[in-house]
Amino acid sequence: MDKVNVELPDGSVLEFDKGTTVEEVAYSIGKGLGRDAVAGVVDGKKVDAYYEIEDDVKLSIITIDSEEGLEVIRHTTSHVMAQAVKRLYDNVKVAIGPDIEDGFYYDFDLEESFNQEDLQEIEKEMEKIIEEDIPVRRKELPREEVIELMEKRGEDYKLELIEELDDEMISLYFQGDFVDLCRGPHLPSTGYVKAYKLLNTAGAYWRGDENKAMLQRIYGTAFASQKDLEKHLERLKEAKKRDHNKLGRELDLFMTADEIGQGLPLLKPKGAKVVQLLQRFVEDEEEKRGYKITKTPFMAKSDLYKTSGHWDHYKDGMFILGDEEKDDNVMALRPMTCPFQFQIYNSKLRSYRDLPIRYSETSSLFRNEASGEMHGLIRLRQFTISEGHLIVTPDQLEEEFRGVIDLINYMMESIGIENDIWYRFSKWDPENKDKYIDNPEAWHDSQEKMKNILDNIDLEYEEADGEAAFYGPKLDIQFKNVHGKEDTIITVQTDFALPERFDMTYVDENNEKQHPYIIHRTSIGCYERTLAMLIEKYAGAFPTWLAPVQTKIIPVSDDQLDYAYQIKSELEKEDIRVEVDARAEKVGYKIREAQVEQVPYMLIVGGREEENGTVSVRERREGDLGTSPVAEFKDRIIKEIENKVINKEDALS
Repeated sequence: MDKVNVELPDGSVLEFDKGTTVEEVAYSIGKGLGRDAVAGVVDGKKVDAYYEIEDDVKLSIITIDSEEGLEVIRHTTSHVMAQAVKRLYDNVKVAIGPDIEDGFYYDFDLEESFNQEDLQEIEKEMEKIIEEDIPVRRKELPREEVIELMEKRGEDYKLELIEELDDEMISLYFQGDFVDLCRGPHLPSTGYVKAYKLLNTAGAYWRGDENKAMLQRIYGTAFASQKDLEKHLERLKEAKKRDHNKLGRELDLFMTADEIGQGLPLLKPKGAKVVQLLQRFVEDEEEKRGYKITKTPFMAKSDLYKTSGHWDHYKDGMFILGDEEKDDNVMALRPMTCPFQFQIYNSKLRSYRDLPIRYSETSSLFRNEASGEMHGLIRLRQFTISEGHLIVTPDQLEEEFRGVIDLINYMMESIGIENDIWYRFSKWDPENKDKYIDNPEAWHDSQEKMKNILDNIDLEYEEADGEAAFYGPKLDIQFKNVHGKEDTIITVQTDFALPERFDMTYVDENNEKQHPYIIHRTSIGCYERTLAMLIEKYAGAFPTWLAPVQTKIIPVSDDQLDYAYQIKSELEKEDIRVEVDARAEKVGYKIREAQVEQVPYMLIVGGREEENGTVSVRERREGDLGTSPVAEFKDRIIKEIENKVINKEDALS
C-alpha cells in the first residue's frame, strides 16, 4: 500500500498508509489525542476528523477542549438544533446558523413565534438526535445538483446563498434527514455533542438588511463538558444582573419614555450626576493638556456637510431639517463636530508657530440609527461625546498622537477599565470604493503613516479591514459588554482629506501655505455609553469619586436628626455628596436600602455617637468598620475621592 508522510507541529514526521484518517493519526500519536480529536488542520485548511490523507501533509489535531474544538462543537450543535426545528415544524425554512463567540445561533423563517416553552421542546428533540448518534458527513456535489436538491426541499434562503458562490463544486453536510450548505468542519456524529443550552430568541433581518424578511433567531451555546457549560451559564446569570439596561433603571439612573422616542434616554438626577462628574473631569484634564474648549451649533446648512463629504457618505445616518426639493436652506443636525471646529480654525491666518492647535468640546451629536440597532445607553439617536480635533504639522503628528493615547490611557485608568480594553487599527477596503473617499494613493500613505506611529509608540493592536472612517484610517479602542458584545468606545483618526476639502492651511517656515494633518479623537468616548459600561463593570457600585451619593447618614432616632444634619453640613463643605435618611423606618431597613442603592458609605449616628462626636461607619461591601471621629472619616473619604480609588471587589473581571 502507498505511504504518506505526516509532519506534526513539533516537527516530527510519521509515515502512514495512504487514506489514513485524521482521527486515526491522532490515535496513533497517543497522549489521549485520539479520544479528544474532533477535527484537524491539513496544510493550513480545517478538515473533519474522518478526512482521508492522500498526500504528504503538515497536520495538527483539533481537540475537543481547544478553542478551535469549541467552534466545531458549536457549529455542529447549531445543525443539531436546526434538524430538531425541521422535525418539529413542517413549514419552516432555514437560513444560516454559524458558531459565534460563546455560542451559536440559527435563523428560521416561520409563521409562529418561538417562546421559552418552544425552546424546551426543541432541546428535547435535540437530545433524541444526539442519542441517535447520527453520522455527520461532508459531500461535495456539482453546483446544479445542489440547486436541484435545495429547490426540492424548498430552501429559498440556501438558494440565494448559492447564487453568490462562484464554486462549481459545493460542500454540503448530511446529517440523517437534514442537509445544510457548509464548509465545515463538524463533529464526526451528533453523539459527540455533550453539553448545550438554548438561551433565547430574537428577531433578525435576513442578511442584516431591514428591507428584507424578518427571521426568528435562536441563540444557544455548547461546551465540551457539562461543568464548563454550567460555569458559562453562571456567568450569563451574573451578566444579566449587571445588564445596564435593567440595573440602570433599578438604580434610578435613567429612563425612557414612549412619548419621547427610541434612542432618546432621560438621565435622571443620579445618572446625570455621574455624567456631569465625568464631563468636568475630562474638560479639566484636557485643559491641563493644552486643549482649547469650543461651543458650536447643533445644526448647520447642508453646504457644510457637502464640503466635508458627510452628505455623500453619511446622509442616511443624519437628521435632515427641510425638504431638499422645495427648500434652498436645508439644515441637518450634526452627526459630528469636526466641520464646525474647522470653521473656527479657518477664521484667521495660521502660522506653523501656532500649531499644534488642540480643540475640545463636550458635543451633543445626532445620528439616525435604525430602530433595531438601538439598545439602552449603548446606541442612541442623541448622545454626548468628549470630542476633540488636533491640527498639527507633519513633524508633530507622531508626538501629538502619542499624547492622545496617553490621555485616553489616563482616562481608562481613572475609571478602572484599563485592563478591559484593546486596540484595533481600522483600515479601508479598496474593494468598497462607494464607502470611502476615492483616493487610493492617499489611503495607502495615510495608513502607512498611522501604522508607523502605532509601531513606534509600542502599541499592541489588531488590524481590521473595512472599518475605517470614510475619510481616513482610525484606531478604535474596543470593549465588551457583559453579554460579550464588542463595542467601540473611543476612536482616534488621522485625516488626510478634510484639511484639503475645507482649504485649511498654515504658513510654514518658508512662508509657503501647507495643509495640516488632523487627528480626530475622543478622550473618554460617548458619555452615555461610558455610563452603561460603568454600570455593568461595577454592578452599579461606582467608585466613590463617581458615586452620585457618596455617604448616607442614618440617625437611630429623631433625637439625632440635628446631629445628622450637622455632619451633613460638615461633609458638604468638602464637596462630599451626602444625604440624611430621616424616614421613620428601622435602622436595619435603611442600611439594606442604602446597600441596594450602592451608596459607598453609611454613617449610623445614635445617642452615644452624638455625645462623643463620632459616627459608626459602614462600607457597602466590608460592612461595619467601627466607630470613628467625624474628622477621621472625612479625611478617609476625601483621600479616596482625590486618589480616584477603584473598588475592584465590585468590578466584573
